[in-house]
Amino acid sequence: MVNLEWYRTFKSIYETGTLTGAAEALFVSQPGVSLHLSSLESYVGYKLFDRTSRKMVPTERGKVMYNFVFEALIKLEEAEKHFHRSTEKEKPTLSLGMCFETFQLMLEPYLSSLSFNVIVKFGEYPQMLNDLDNGILDLVITPHMESMANIAYKPFSKEKIVLVAGSKNDTTDFDLMHKDGDLKGMQEWLKHQIWYGTSGDMEHLMRFWHCNFNKRLDFKPNYIVPNMSSIVRCIKGMNGFAVLPDFLCRHEIQNGSVKLIWEGSKVMENTLHFAMRKKTIYAAEIKTIQEIFEKEMMPLENETSTQVA
Repeated sequence: MVNLEWYRTFKSIYETGTLTGAAEALFVSQPGVSLHLSSLESYVGYKLFDRTSRKMVPTERGKVMYNFVFEALIKLEEAEKHFHRSTEKEKPTLSLGMCFETFQLMLEPYLSSLSFNVIVKFGEYPQMLNDLDNGILDLVITPHMESMANIAYKPFSKEKIVLVAGSKNDTTDFDLMHKDGDLKGMQEWLKHQIWYGTSGDMEHLMRFWHCNFNKRLDFKPNYIVPNMSSIVRCIKGMNGFAVLPDFLCRHEIQNGSVKLIWEGSKVMENTLHFAMRKKTIYAAEIKTIQEIFEKEMMPLENETSTQVA
């Protein structure tokens, strides 16, 4: 088989127009370039260039060969650049899966300080866990657990699904009915309030309503916004009701711009887990993300890593 370097030398001569230019482009000596060219011409059996005093002019056969080998050589050069081991240590890239609100509230403020690259995917938890199992994601923040042999789950916090309202809402009547245990009155009163919901996920509201009133939700929110973080921004310091995970509006409840109205007669609580593959090359990066979430969210006590079998 012909030496591949002969073709590379031929391409450089063709593109630079001189033996000297080709030698400089290839970081080899000019005699080496001349040797490669004469060897290739001997192999193919015809001249590839007409030599002048100032320039190497390709022959018709030389032009045909250039057009024929050009794309193949470009691909080989790209492969060489891509797979060549760099002397610099490349930054690892961690792929994460979580809901948008969790990312925005917990992780987004820390991104610029991380020593590694991050790709974040939003979506349904079953699909994200499947992507984790298939190696597409490296870590998923999830309240759901799926039975997958290669996935380990570490609980780290809990979220309560609660009824909240903007600070301008007068809830005196609701509080009195709640004190008297008048669930029917509470239900009717709530149905006549201004409600906020999200376009993608009404699960919290529907579950909360059915769990506490034992009835299906029979009204639609007045305002549909892109996500739960938008709801918090819309109601804080204003009017409006919503059912949300408590951690999403913890600071607003503390500063009084959002009121915690009711945790429900049956508290809806989800345990949040770190889901990861049992074998990973990103253990250090994953630990960094875990420490951020453990710092930002209420920690669990006496919990250990678990696996769904």
